[in-house]
Amino acid sequence: MDEIGAGIVSRGAPGHARVARALGTGIVAGRFPEGEVLPGEAALLTRFGVSRTVLREAVKTLSGKGMLEARTRVGTRVRERAAWNLFDRDVLAWYLDAGIDGRFLRDLAEIRLAIEPAAAALAAMRRMPPDIARLEACVAAMRDAPGLDPAFASADLAFHLALADASGNVFMHSVGAVTEAALDVVFRMSRPTDPHAHDASWRAHAAIAAAIRAGDPAAAARATEFVVRDGLRNGAAAVEAAGAAPYPCADPPCARENPT
Repeated sequence: MDEIGAGIVSRGAPGHARVARALGTGIVAGRFPEGEVLPGEAALLTRFGVSRTVLREAVKTLSGKGMLEARTRVGTRVRERAAWNLFDRDVLAWYLDAGIDGRFLRDLAEIRLAIEPAAAALAAMRRMPPDIARLEACVAAMRDAPGLDPAFASADLAFHLALADASGNVFMHSVGAVTEAALDVVFRMSRPTDPHAHDASWRAHAAIAAAIRAGDPAAAARATEFVVRDGLRNGAAAVEAAGAAPYPCADPPCARENPT
C-alpha cells in the first residue's frame, strides 16, 4: 500500500469505512487536491485491495459528506472545501489525522468566537447551581494541574463543554460535542509551559465562572472572548514553533477524559 493508505486504514473497521477514512484523510491533506479527479476505479481497487462494492460504498459515503462528486464519463471529482460538511464527526476526525495547521486553528477560533461568548452570556442569564459547580470544579482542576500535565488540557476541555451545556441551548451543546475532538488536540498543543502562563490561564477561566455566578452576561461574554483569542495565539505559536508540522492526535480518537 502506498502513502495514501499507509498508517491510515485501520484493520478493525469495516472495509468501506477504512477506505473512506484513507481517502478522506488524503483529501483533507491535499494529496487528492480540490477540483481534481480521483484515480480510476481499477487503480483504487489495486491500491486498497478491496472489492468494487466496498470501494463504491466508500465513495458514496464521501459524496454524502460533500467531499466527492461522481460524474458520468468524467470520474469522481474532489469537491471544493467549502462544500465539505465540517460538522460531520468523520470529516473533523480526518482533519485531525491530517494534522492541524494555522488555517484550521483560525477557522476553529472563528466559530468558537461566534458561539462561546454567546453561550457564556446565556449561562449567566440561566445559571443553575449544578452548572456553576461543574465550571468551578473544572477551574480547580486546571489550577491544580501543572500546565504540561495532560490533566490540565482535559480540565480545559471539560470547562468549555460545561459552558456549552450551561447555556441551556441544545444547538450550542451539539456544536460543542462535534468540535470536542478538535478542541482536545488544540488544548493539548497549546497548554501553558511556564508557571506564569499557567496561572494566567486558569484565572482567565475562573473569571468566566465568576461572571456566570454573578449573573453578568456581558462580563461572561467578554471573559470568554478573551480566553478564546488567547487560545488562538497560543495554538498558533505552537504550530509555528513546530515549523507548521502536522500535530496529529496523540491518542485517536482523542477520547474525552474526566478531570474531576
